[in-house]
Amino acid sequence: MAKWTPQHEAPEPLEGPVVATITGGTILWFVLFLVQLPFYGWFADHDHTWWVWTCLAGAGLGLIGIWYVRKRDAAIKRATELQSAVE
Repeated sequence: MAKWTPQHEAPEPLEGPVVATITGGTILWFVLFLVQLPFYGWFADHDHTWWVWTCLAGAGLGLIGIWYVRKRDAAIKRATELQSAVE
């Protein structure tokens, strides 16, 4: 059986407002956490407390993501500036 290989080049990755996207997602996760807090008793009664903690984990991981993409954007800008200075 032959392995399938694509016959075309892979598309370029999409670049957009990455920091804004990650920040928006992080805010959304945190808002969902806050909205669910008043209903914690209901979640506990129905064994669904993991919903609340998933939202908090999403917000925490989003903070790490914001830090990461800001560093990445800064590194890309530095590399572009260095490359344009060399040319």
